[in-house]
This record gives sequence, C-alpha cells and structure tokens, in this order.
Amino acid sequence: MRQAGTNLPKVGRYNRAVVLDQIQLADGISRVEIAQKTGLTPQTVSGIVRRLLDEGIVREDGASRGAGGGKPRTTLRVNADAGNAVGLVFDPVELTCSVVDLLGRPLVVKRRPTPPGTDPTHVVAAMADLVAEVLAEADVPLGNVLGLGLATPGPIDQRNGMIVAPPQLAHWTRVPLQQMLGDATGLPVTLDNDATAAAVGERWSGAGRGVANFAYLFFGTGIGGGLVLNHQVYRGGSLNAGEFGHSTVVSDGPECYCGNRGCLEGLANPSAIVAETHRRLIGDPGGSMLSPAFGRDPASVDHAAVQLAAGAGDPVAAAVIDEAAQHVATVAVTIANFIDVDLIILGGHGIQHVESRYVGAVASALTARPLARHIRVVQVEASPLGADAAVVGSAALVLHATFSPQLSSLVLD
Repeated sequence: MRQAGTNLPKVGRYNRAVVLDQIQLADGISRVEIAQKTGLTPQTVSGIVRRLLDEGIVREDGASRGAGGGKPRTTLRVNADAGNAVGLVFDPVELTCSVVDLLGRPLVVKRRPTPPGTDPTHVVAAMADLVAEVLAEADVPLGNVLGLGLATPGPIDQRNGMIVAPPQLAHWTRVPLQQMLGDATGLPVTLDNDATAAAVGERWSGAGRGVANFAYLFFGTGIGGGLVLNHQVYRGGSLNAGEFGHSTVVSDGPECYCGNRGCLEGLANPSAIVAETHRRLIGDPGGSMLSPAFGRDPASVDHAAVQLAAGAGDPVAAAVIDEAAQHVATVAVTIANFIDVDLIILGGHGIQHVESRYVGAVASALTARPLARHIRVVQVEASPLGADAAVVGSAALVLHATFSPQLSSLVLD
C-alpha cells in the first residue's frame, strides 16, 4: 500500500478546520483557549480566526476573563446564519428532508411517503420536490446552501456515488443516486449510509459532541451503525463499516435476508417486533391493551402501536421490546470489547417512545459484561436528536465535509 505524504497548503487547510472545529464544539471560546487546546501557536490561531471572521463564518461575541483573571478575552462563536445545509434520508418507507444552519439546528423538517414502485427516476423526482418544499418553507435561497447530504440504506459505493443493492429495495442495483439527485436539484450531493450520517449528526450537534471514540446504533426500517474513532468518522475499506445489524446474536436464529442466521436486525427490527407481538397476542387472553385492536384488525397493531403500548407499560409489548433490547445489549458488549469506545449512542425512529428500555438494557450489560469493565464502564445515551437523528445527520454530512478536520485531507492525491 502506498504511504502518501502531505504539503504545507494541506496542513494549512487542516489547521483551519481544527480551529473552526474548536469554535463549533465550544459554547464560546477565546483565541487563547483554542491555542491551548490545539497546540497551535497563538499567531497561527489569530491568523486563522482573522480569515474566518472576514469570511463571516465566525463572529465575535463579547469578552470574558479567564480562570486566572487578567485581560478580558474576546469570545468566538460560529455564525450560524452564514450558510445552510440540506439533509435528505431515503428510507424504503419514507423520505425525510431538513435544512439546518451551521450549528446543525434544523429549521424545517418534512416527511413524505416514498413513492411506490421500483423506478429510481420517480423517487428522485419526489426527492427533488421535497427539497424545494423545505427550502421554500425555511425561506432559504439556493445560493445559501452549501450542499445536500443524502443518507440511504447500505450497502453503497460511496466513491462512485451509487446505491448498490439494498436488500429492502428490490431492483436498485448500482443506481447512480448521487449524480441523479445532484442533476435534479442543482446542488452538490454528499452520499453516505443512514447510520453513518446519524453518527456524524451526533458528532456535530448531538450526544457525540467532543467525544473522541463512540459508536452509534441506528434504528430505522433496519438496524445499522456508525463509528467515530479518535474524532474521525471510520468507514472501513469499502466505506460500509458499522453494519452492526448483521451481527449474529442467536446462532440458530431465523435466516436473515443477508444470508446469515440470527442477525440482530432479523430479531429486533420493526418487522420482527411486530411479528413477535402478534405471536404473543394470539395466545393472550386479554391482558394487553393491544388485544382489542388485534381482535378487530391484526394489521392495526403495527410497530408504532407496539412502541406506544410498551412506553405505556403494556406487559406484552414491553416484554417484546425488552427481549429485542437484550439482543441489542449483546451487540453493544461486543462493540465495547472489540473497539473500546467511550460511549454508545442509541437513536432513530425505530426506538421512539421506548428509548429508556433500550438504554437500560444496554447500560446493565455494559456494566456487567465487557472485559475492561473494571477499568472503566462504557457509557450509553439515547440520542437527543431522537427520530430526526438521520435527517439532521445527513445535513451534517455537508457541514462535516466542509468544516471538520479530517486526517484524510492531509494525504496527497
């Protein structure tokens, strides 16, 4: 493998990103504090900050004294209104679109059913219409948009901007979705899988802010994951790292569409949870709040109904969710043992209303089972971004690519 070097212009751009990252992560920071945190010289920091101020990306916001007193230091903050990014999540069931400011705060979020059928052209047209609606409602001109982040189910060919062959999207084989959406919207498009996008969102404006090493478990139509290691998004050799949903948790479990048996996704995704709830309700004499609806129309007991019932303490729904959460906990322990992360974040609409049950199960397992538990206990948190984790994350893909320090940017082409 070729070991590439770097040059001074690349180092300069990297240092600029390092300084901006410190300003973005802090709730107000001075030039002196940036120099202390980064190891850059005060002169280098001052020069970079001056250029960021000239570009309007950073603003000065009053002054404060350091812990040791002395001369007041000017506080720096990101100018949130200096630009916007659009995020779009392509789920087999639903399209979700948002526009955010430079701090990753959503201004508008809209959802639409994914068009039926298998023609990518129709889906892209619906995506472009949704992007236009969101920008119009937020009153954001196209010229203020840095780019569009597109999050899709994996696997993807990120280098060529293609969605390869997602098992839940029949006939979507090597579809050049990045170029198609760029042509339809007139925006530069950044493509990534939905779980990695959600992890980027957590790093930018969620539970992962300032955390060096964390794993994100994303619960949507399926179950995926994202990794941030040493403050860098880790994507792996094919750029598809983090497929935690295809970890085996029951060796003789049901066959998964990936060809494996006993995958986490096959046991804990929405379809599996609904199927298990139905199985239990068939033999339930009426102890569940779901029984009347199930007796009238089994289809009405869908994933949302199970989540709401479990959140309200229904014994049948809660037992199903708790069993799924135990499977998730098994994978979380494996992540802790293999990767030694500081934090595991759980998020996505797939655990809405039942976040506390999942967090409780994972926290108990991380306290009792990892090998290094006596050195430190890996923390677990529910995403503060909730059901919007992926769409905020997809917009954050643009912010991350534009502003965050990335070691890969140092390497000569």
